[in-house]
Amino acid sequence: MLNSPALSDTAKLVGRVLLALMFVLAGYSKIGGYAGTQQYMASAGVPAALLPLVIAVELLGGLMVVVGWKTRYAALALAAFTLAATLLFHTNWAQPMQQMIFMKNISVVGGFLVLFAAGAGRWSLDRA
Repeated sequence: MLNSPALSDTAKLVGRVLLALMFVLAGYSKIGGYAGTQQYMASAGVPAALLPLVIAVELLGGLMVVVGWKTRYAALALAAFTLAATLLFHTNWAQPMQQMIFMKNISVVGGFLVLFAAGAGRWSLDRA
């Protein structure tokens, strides 16, 4: 049972959706909250001009992972993006919430690296 290909492919599909959901929703919300996101980025010393790239990485990369298209590339890109965002925005460990977000994001990076190594599975556009 635990070695079942069907179970493995189902877990990969569900895992892809759950891992990418945060990025799809975040990318979409940045479109509606564009000015506020630019201000937040600027407060951390990140050029606000990078916001279109951030939205594209989150939204398009997340959707690529969900549907399983070019999954390994998308997973690697999102792992790098998440690590960079974590180091830029969540290193103030004097605030317990920032420490928790840091650890959560590092776990997400790990999830994307596993996805990079394992691939999308049978239920993906990569396998079509």
